[in-house]
Amino acid sequence: MEQSPISNPQSQIFLIGFMACGKSTVGPALAAKLNRPFIDLDPLIEAKVGCTIAELIAREGEDRFRQLETETLREAAQDACAIIAPGGGAITRAENRQLMSQLGITVWLDAPFDLCWRRIERDATVRPLAPNEESARARYEQRLPLYQQASVRVAIGEWQSPDEISEAIIAGVSR
Repeated sequence: MEQSPISNPQSQIFLIGFMACGKSTVGPALAAKLNRPFIDLDPLIEAKVGCTIAELIAREGEDRFRQLETETLREAAQDACAIIAPGGGAITRAENRQLMSQLGITVWLDAPFDLCWRRIERDATVRPLAPNEESARARYEQRLPLYQQASVRVAIGEWQSPDEISEAIIAGVSR
């Protein structure tokens, strides 16, 4: 019998989804339930470069940011079995998709665009890749077919708690 990715200590769980879908909020709750470390890539990248991601993109461009994101994803995925939250656009690089599918399971936090946009507007985080609703929506639509390739899809609603979403992820991954 094949082991579930949850019981298999070698399987990473990658939380993917559009910006503000809840990866950084759900990740720690899921990690606590599964007794695993949580690794949020964006703060790791910021620590590595000594500035915010918004500053990095403004200074060196999105391509450089994506390069660093791939390096950081590869490093994080080598660690002990963890819950890993790459940025919303990490999925756009084939190399990242391949790495995630080889080393674990991808869980798509499928939050509707309108919910993500409301959160982006409320959020203090500067998101240079979502300067306005129109460009954010275009980016969301462009990434949707890539998110849909995830191993597990978890629908995200406005009123779900991180604990409820974590339970849905555990149920989905355990199937």
